[in-house]
Amino acid sequence: MTVDVPQLVTQAREGRPRAVARLISLVEGASPQLREVMAALAPLAGGAYVVGLTGSPGVGKSTSTSALVSAYRKAGKRVGVLAVDPSSPFSGGALLGDRVRMSDHASDPGVYIRSMATRGHLGGLAWAAPQAIRVLDAAGCDVILVETVGVGQSEVEIASQADTSVVLLAPGMGDGIQAAKAGILEIGDIYVVNKADRDGADATARELNHMLGLGEARGAGDWRPPIVKTVAARNEGIDEVVDALEKHRAWLEKHDVLNERRERRAAREVETIAVTALRERIADLSGDRRLGSLARRIVAGELDPYAAADELVAGLTGG
Repeated sequence: MTVDVPQLVTQAREGRPRAVARLISLVEGASPQLREVMAALAPLAGGAYVVGLTGSPGVGKSTSTSALVSAYRKAGKRVGVLAVDPSSPFSGGALLGDRVRMSDHASDPGVYIRSMATRGHLGGLAWAAPQAIRVLDAAGCDVILVETVGVGQSEVEIASQADTSVVLLAPGMGDGIQAAKAGILEIGDIYVVNKADRDGADATARELNHMLGLGEARGAGDWRPPIVKTVAARNEGIDEVVDALEKHRAWLEKHDVLNERRERRAAREVETIAVTALRERIADLSGDRRLGSLARRIVAGELDPYAAADELVAGLTGG
């Protein structure tokens, strides 16, 4: 069933949550009208500040996200939340646990919360996340909080989708060791030690600060990630996190890094769309005579797999 895309976009700009939900559903479902949706949204997006929150399960990402929503709403900003949940191996849907934990904002017209399933996509984000971010951006959200699924070390993809990446840790969970692993130290613009009322919070912050010092190769004027201690369940330290976010945004704009990050994000999105299209075309060749012919030549020793792949790509692209 086709929908009136211009009308949906107009309604989304007016802040109607059902229109926003419908647009994101078109994105998630890879609707035949997806190209029309993206074309309509393109000139309207670009104003939102995208903040990614990542960290191991149990560090309090959802509670911290909810507290940040409250802080930004207090400042009069419209907030969008994309909470990415693990997919069910049976239905493919999301648990929606993050939406349950953020129910305090459900009746606020200035907040839009959407849970998305990863649908098997690795890296802590859903495949449709970049397009969903664009929907919320075009719908007039001032800040978009993207909470990843909580898969730990493989969650580094958020760094390519957010203007600012926040890494959450908690004492007593071995997060110091996790932070030392490849990827985690590189993606954080701000580090938050949540549940700071627990024993070991100061030690976790010191250990993290030490590892950041060992791993940094920064020059004068470069951004050094701050470490903020919070107790998100009691809203303690949240104002300090918002202050750190605003300082990082100002630094990004001053050094022209914000636009550079957004250009890289757009390039990655284009690459993903193009590669997906090529994969679909290759999948369509599973019973194609060309693929069978190439396979027979490989088995016969007449052709190596790389040369066969070159021939296949040339046939697909017309090269």
